Amino acid sequence: MSTENTPPQEHLEPAATEAAQDNSVETQLAEAQARLAEMSDAYLRAKAEVENIRRRADEDMSKARKYAVESFAEAMLPVMDSMEAAIATPDAKVETVLEGVHATKRQLAAALERNKVVEINPAAGAKFDPHQHQAISMVPAEQEANTVVAVLQKGYLINDRVLRPALITVAAPK
Repeated sequence: MSTENTPPQEHLEPAATEAAQDNSVETQLAEAQARLAEMSDAYLRAKAEVENIRRRADEDMSKARKYAVESFAEAMLPVMDSMEAAIATPDAKVETVLEGVHATKRQLAAALERNKVVEINPAAGAKFDPHQHQAISMVPAEQEANTVVAVLQKGYLINDRVLRPALITVAAPK
């Protein structure tokens, strides 16, 4: 009789196996959820870091644009001081004023050079360069065609980029 009340061994094993499988699935689910939480946290931290880097870069760019001209302006201040000093002495002799103008021009040239502004002043006979020169007219000349005859206005480069092309006349073809 006692055998009738106890389930056979075959029935116990599948129930134990199902419980073990349920436990295993629950363990796997808990591990997956923990990994998901960890990855989600890492993602949110990385996203926040990228946003902070982008914000700092935007601020740096804004400051760079805002203060880019600062060093150039500082270099121009002595030139302004010299001009104001010249204006402050209206009774100066012409020779003195001319000397002051030359000194001011040297200050200006030095300030431009420090800020990488370079003069474009092609010599007569130099080949016409459309990237740095602007031909105003063609004139008959005793030199090779498409070469500089005269410079009407100097040009300028800033960091190897044309700020203003030199205005020139070029030799016409014969």
